[in-house]
This record gives sequence, structure tokens and C-alpha cells, in this order.
Amino acid sequence: MTTAPAPGSATLTRDAAGERLSISDDWTLAHYPALQRRANELAGSIGADVAVDIARLGAMDTSGAFVIAELLGSARTQQLAQHEDLPAARRALLKTVGDAIDAYCKGVKRKRDAGFVEALERIGRSLEGFWKQTAKLLAFIGITLQGFLATVWQPKRWRVTSLVSHIEQTGLDAVPILALLSFMVGAVVAFLGSTALASYGASIFTVDLIGFAFLREFGVLLTSILLAGRTASAFTAQIGSMKAREEIDAIRTLGLDPVELLVLPRVLALLIALPLLTFIAMIAGIVGGGVVCMAVLKMSPSMFLSMFQADISLTQFLVGIAKAPVFAFMIGVIGCMEGFKVSGSAQSVGEHTTSAVVQSIFVVILLDALAALFYMEMGW
Repeated sequence: MTTAPAPGSATLTRDAAGERLSISDDWTLAHYPALQRRANELAGSIGADVAVDIARLGAMDTSGAFVIAELLGSARTQQLAQHEDLPAARRALLKTVGDAIDAYCKGVKRKRDAGFVEALERIGRSLEGFWKQTAKLLAFIGITLQGFLATVWQPKRWRVTSLVSHIEQTGLDAVPILALLSFMVGAVVAFLGSTALASYGASIFTVDLIGFAFLREFGVLLTSILLAGRTASAFTAQIGSMKAREEIDAIRTLGLDPVELLVLPRVLALLIALPLLTFIAMIAGIVGGGVVCMAVLKMSPSMFLSMFQADISLTQFLVGIAKAPVFAFMIGVIGCMEGFKVSGSAQSVGEHTTSAVVQSIFVVILLDALAALFYMEMGW
């Protein structure tokens, strides 16, 4: 009757000669759980100068060699692999396992160190992409202005039908949603303003708050953000679909200029529609604020209008409306530029449509902040 091989054991003893770790019996996969538990028990208690006794070591496979290497550490495992009392096969196994652990530890360290480098690399790529995108935008602005100057003095080259169609799509069709949005925002601003000013006994100045907010900022900003999401995406999708179907190449083959045919009518339509929509947004926002003033502050319409006329100057309106053409031009240019960058797949159309909306909103808010700083320095 044969007996089952005894699981490997590791015994740590201390005497006058120092520490001694005795490794005996079988260190194989069959006994791996027990070996791992014993190694965990001894972890941290083995000194740097421990002497390793392997005279009674039985069978050993890769699993056992791994536990021994984990217990002793890489350096001592490499020393043990040079022990003359071990057969050559076991020395080779211990050396292979030790080398593998060394390589793994170095790889983990490199990976941890690479995390910071990878973050810096990502930041660098983002900055590089930002500057490249800025350069492309400036170049496309130049192409658009060049095309405009080339056609403005030649009425026979004007695309009047396309211009009117885009004015209807970008302007007239956006009036209901813009008026409703501005009305509600005006009501919210008036309600919050009256609530905050009431604690100071200055609720009457809610009229001034509404006037300044919508004539200077909210009117043009709400309109521009709405058209950035509604119109810039439409321009990108329309031109991108034409690019995907190779219609842009067909236009060039016919000797026509895609910028003159596709970009100028859209940009000019926005230049006409956005200031008009801004005026509508201003009126709707002021009406919304006036309704709240009449309902909450019990202010009569005549009193609201008289205070508005007395405190709000024409300068506030001009400051706000002056930003509308700039925003319109940038929204139109970005929307058309992203359309021309579509590669040919439906996924590319979606990606560039999203990019057009994000870029348009970012540029609008950035230009609005710069304009606010400029107006503040000028005292307007």
C-alpha cells in the first residue's frame, strides 16, 4: 500500500548561529493551498541573513518554485538556484521562476511610472489638437472671407434662392422655441431676482435686472447657444452627408466652388437671422420678466414700462446686439467646416456633428466673455 506524499513544509528556527529556514517534503501543485498558507504565515518574519536548508526537499514543480520564490524573494531565490546540492533541473526551474518574477515586477513598476507619463502625453496631444483645430478654423475663416469678397461685387453669382431657404430654416423655424425659451428664462430671472432683492427692500429693481440681463447678455447668448445646437449641427450633417456621397467632389468636377455654393449662403443666412432672433429673444425675455413683476410684485404694465424706459439706455441694447453678427459668423463657419471634415461614414457624420455643436458653444461663450471684459474696460 502506497502512502500519499507529504505536503511541503517550511520551518523557521532561531539559535546562536542565527536564523535557519528548513524547506522539506513535496512542493507541488497538489499541495499549493497548504504551501501558500504556510508562506503567508512566515511572510515578514524571515530576516535578510536567514540560512536556507533544502537537504530534505522532495518533489518540486513550477507552483512550488513560485511559492518558494514568493517566500524568499527574488534575490535569495537566485542565490538558491546556484546551490550545488540541488539537481540541475531544479536549479534551472528556480532560476526561471525568479527571472519571471523579476520581469513581472519591473513591468509593473514601468507601468506605474508610465501612468504619469501617459497623462502628460494625453495633455500634450490635447493641446496639439487644440492648436491644430484653431489653425484649421482660422484658415477656413480666411477661405470664407475670400469667397465672400470674390462674389459680393458680382450679383449674378449670388445664391438668392439658397439664401432665402436657409434664412427660413435657421431663422423663421426657430422663432417659436426661442421665444418660449426666452420667455421662461426671463420669468425665472425675474422671480429669483425679486426674491433675492426683497430681503433688501429693493424688489423694484427687478425691472433693471431683467433689462440689463436680457439686453446685454441673455438675449444674444440664449439665441447663439440655441442656434449652435440647432443650426451648426444641421449645417454639419447636410454638408457631411454630401461629402459622404461624394457630391462635394462632383461639385468640384463641374468647376463650381463648394465654398461659394454651400458655405456662403448658410453663413449669410445666419448673419441675417441671428440678430433678428436675438431681438425676439430680448423682447420675449423682457415680457416674461414683466409678467412675473406684475404677478409677484403687483406692478402695473405702465409702471414696468416707465421704469424700464427711465433706467435702461439704448447703449445696453446696442452692446448686446453688436455681438450677434460675430456669433452668427463663427457658428456658421464652424458648422460648415466640420461638414467638410467628414470622412465618408455615418459614424464620421455623427462625430463631426457633435464636434460642431461643442466647438460652437465653446467659441460663443469664450467670445462673450472677451466682449464682457472689453465692454467693462470701455465703460459701456
